[in-house]
Amino acid sequence: MKHPSGLIALSVAAGVLSACGGSEHAPAAQARAPMAVTAVPVAYADAAERLEAGGVIAAQESALVSSRIVSSIVDVRVRAGDRVHTGDVLVTLDARDVTEHTRQASATALAAEKALAQARAAQTAAEAEQRLAVAWHRRITALHARNSATEQERDEAEARLATAAARVAGAQAALEMVDANLASARAAAEVATTTQSYTTLRAPFDGLITERLTDPGNLASPGLPLLRIESSGARQVVVRVDEARAAYVHPRDHVEVSIDGGSPQADAGGIIEGVVTELARAVDADQRAFTVKVALPLIVTARTGTFARVFFRGVSRRQLRVPAAAIQRRGHVTSVFVVQEGLARLRLVQVGTATSTDIEVLAGLDAGESVVASPPPLLLDGSPVTLSGSGPRTGAGQ
Repeated sequence: MKHPSGLIALSVAAGVLSACGGSEHAPAAQARAPMAVTAVPVAYADAAERLEAGGVIAAQESALVSSRIVSSIVDVRVRAGDRVHTGDVLVTLDARDVTEHTRQASATALAAEKALAQARAAQTAAEAEQRLAVAWHRRITALHARNSATEQERDEAEARLATAAARVAGAQAALEMVDANLASARAAAEVATTTQSYTTLRAPFDGLITERLTDPGNLASPGLPLLRIESSGARQVVVRVDEARAAYVHPRDHVEVSIDGGSPQADAGGIIEGVVTELARAVDADQRAFTVKVALPLIVTARTGTFARVFFRGVSRRQLRVPAAAIQRRGHVTSVFVVQEGLARLRLVQVGTATSTDIEVLAGLDAGESVVASPPPLLLDGSPVTLSGSGPRTGAGQ
């Protein structure tokens, strides 16, 4: 593989490096006993490009605690950094007005219940009077048929029957009205009781108070945040991915995550494995990007808001790659040791994308050459070497 522009820059740097130290140590290196090193053959392999997207660490659940009613704040029982459990009291509001309203609603409901009992008694009495009127009407009708009752007595019996039926209908209507009033009163009492419960703000889930935004004496109102709480447990990375890369991001993809400042849970390359859990269906019209959420292992304890980078797998292409441990860096200069005729030769290279295990070489190496997998600290340009074994071929399985 030849890259003229890259090789010109590398050759200039190589000349400088050689002038500074290569010739000075060459005689000593030739006289030194051969070092045992592991060589890795360089070969092309199909590897996916790494698509990088920046985002921040976030909790799986996050909530801004606010009031549903307008009321003065009596007490705030937590501060930033406090851990809470589901149902713990966080903020209490002035409940005097709400409590009085609840008491009135309960009294109204109780009065409606008594009125319902009275209406049922009136209905029972009306039904009993109707039964008596029916029996009397039947008796008078029979007597009238035998000419034993007068027309006036029959008319009085019919009027009495009609009056009793009207009273039953009136009692039924009154009962239904009182029953409706009772239902309304009970609903009002339930609303008042529910509203009273709004004067005590509780933790919606187990978590950590990350921000306290108010103090006792302030006025709480709907939509005004009082506290910020984040759930305990696993963290996630929320990133914005360019619309053009949508085809390379899928749910349940395993991706690499690098956390700004490092993480004790990362591997030697500073990489943590995450899993894509959510993709936003809509693309932001202004930024032409969509939101992606990546779940992190439970052991990751990075603070929320920390910057992180997520690396997605892009289109696959042929690359020349070497083990990451084979690359040596001195400032902005990168180099490898190439094994040639029993000697280790320093070769400046230009590198590209890297993973935790290997790195792409853009210029300075050709396929078929062998590089020292992990150069010993005392290995110099021109040092005699013996091969103690061959490492795995790079690029495989990328």
